[in-house]
Amino acid sequence: MTEKKCECQAAKKTLADLPVGTTATIVSVKPQMRCRKKFADVGLVPGTELVMEAHAPFGGLIRVKVMETSLTLHRDEAKNVVLQENKE
Repeated sequence: MTEKKCECQAAKKTLADLPVGTTATIVSVKPQMRCRKKFADVGLVPGTELVMEAHAPFGGLIRVKVMETSLTLHRDEAKNVVLQENKE
């Protein structure tokens, strides 16, 4: 008997875990995220597709492309953005 992974487990990946060059869709933004409204204003809301552009060499910052804008945010804040990786 093979064990199946449910869809809910696949959605547990966060923005902080996303590899460079990967496209994903935002599933949810956790309520404890600081500046949640500011990030929502630039497009970090459920249903938005984004692309991971870069990770800082020492792991503190990440850069993502949301719509036509590149954003830089701290990895601690990125852990509050839950994603579904897009299959291509």
